[in-house]
Amino acid sequence: MKYEWLDSYLLAKSGAEHDYKVEWGWDRYMVRGKLFAATMGAPQGMKDEQYNGHPLMNLKCDPGRSELLRAEFPDILPGFYCDKKTWIAVRLDGALPDDLVKELCDDSYRLIVEKLPKYVQKEILDEKQG
Repeated sequence: MKYEWLDSYLLAKSGAEHDYKVEWGWDRYMVRGKLFAATMGAPQGMKDEQYNGHPLMNLKCDPGRSELLRAEFPDILPGFYCDKKTWIAVRLDGALPDDLVKELCDDSYRLIVEKLPKYVQKEILDEKQG
């Protein structure tokens, strides 16, 4: 994987948790049980060539922004086995700049945290400051 720093970057987020979903072969990154990122390998021989055999990361994304990103960057695809409107898949063997990948991770985390109850958001903010 090109982005060796990715695991530590995702886990450094306040309240971030990690697990491995054996049935799917996914490393999942969550905050309070809500998925904000997942890394996986797409199997070889898939009908959809854009995913075929690539290491991927799914991230939550604003639907309008995801369309613009997919139009501009060939390594950003519709979410892999996720809602194709609100999730994107990033090829981890592609040519995306580190700063863009970090920005997309940050946005995904923010979108998930914003949907949590206000008291949970406050707890997460307090963890970050403490």
